Amino acid sequence: MRKLTYFVACTIDGFIGDPKGDASSTYGYVMGEYLEFLKAEYPETVAAPAWPALGIEPGTPARRYDTVLQGLNSYRIGLDAGITSPYAHLREYVATRSLTESPDPNVELIADDLVGRVRELKAEEGGLDIWLCGGSTLAGALVDEIDELVVKTYPQVYGSGMPMFGTGFQVREFDLGEVRAFDNGVVVRTYTRKR
Repeated sequence: MRKLTYFVACTIDGFIGDPKGDASSTYGYVMGEYLEFLKAEYPETVAAPAWPALGIEPGTPARRYDTVLQGLNSYRIGLDAGITSPYAHLREYVATRSLTESPDPNVELIADDLVGRVRELKAEEGGLDIWLCGGSTLAGALVDEIDELVVKTYPQVYGSGMPMFGTGFQVREFDLGEVRAFDNGVVVRTYTRKR
């Protein structure tokens, strides 16, 4: 069974973006020791167009994920920049009811039965795991399907904004695994769902 991992960046107070979803204030932390960690451990989570600027060689193999799932707002960041397949090195899925036709042959749209489709992907034999890229609404819809959280916490407080999970109140428990702290104040924590 493949895992669904919500690999997500957030502020100390748990927001993945400002009230409009913009998280660009965190971009300046992606440097030095932390950037080297991302390149070594999670290279596939870096959008392909950024690879040359960050020193990631074309053809670098994926380490953890071979599939990415994102909502339309997350996907739109690339679309607005003219990038129709930001993670062309992965199988790409976009959960949306707004788009009726995929703008790229590498991107499959999921309009209905999101949970069912994710369960099918998780049940596939072989391969690597599935990366839930975001955003908040999608994570909320899939919260009970998430097997692992990798939370990259940036040393900022927003006060309000887009939460990690856009869902109603219900306690769900996870076990803490690895914790990594970096010289720029970023902390990366890994959690596994309690069964």
